[in-house]
This record gives sequence, C-alpha cells and structure tokens, in this order.
Amino acid sequence: GGYVLNSTQAPSHAMPDGSAMLGMNHSGMQGGMDAMMMALEGKAGDDFDKAFLSEMIMHHQGAVLMAEAALKSAKHEEIKTMANTIISAQTTEIKQMQGWQKAWYGQ
Repeated sequence: GGYVLNSTQAPSHAMPDGSAMLGMNHSGMQGGMDAMMMALEGKAGDDFDKAFLSEMIMHHQGAVLMAEAALKSAKHEEIKTMANTIISAQTTEIKQMQGWQKAWYGQ
C-alpha cells in the first residue's frame, strides 16, 4: 500500500486486508502526512529504515487513537467493526516495528 495525495483527495493508507483508511482532509492531517514524507526524502539504507519505522509507528499510533475514538462515538456498527480491526492489526504492526528498531538500532 502507499499514499495517494493530491489536492482533491484525502490521504489514503491501504490496510493489509485491502480496505483503505481515509484521513480527514484538513490541514492538520495533510501537514502530518507532508511531514512524514519529508522525513523520508533523500534518505536511503539504514537512514531511510530508521526514519520509516519512526514515522510509521507514529502514523499507526494515530490510527489506533482514531479507531479508539470511533469505538466510543461512531453511530454505525460497520465503523466500530473496522475500528476493532484497525486497533488489532496496527497494534501488532507497531510491536513488530518497535522490535525491529530494538534489534537493528538498539532503540
């Protein structure tokens, strides 16, 4: 999965099951996405991998927080079901990436 960014579309993060998580199309989310991409720009090798893990962990943590809010406040059960899936999958991925950070970079 990747990011699709243009002036008319909210950021989209493809989930492992093929569904998409759409970010809110406002300056905060857009600015955060731009900052994440800038953090990766011009990097390669270990420098890229360190930056990728750091930025992706923060991105996933944000998704988990949004999903937790959805469990409390969403009207539709479909959103609550998706929120549970996001929390489960992204918490697992956060742990995996944190394990790589520790194993590879002692962080």
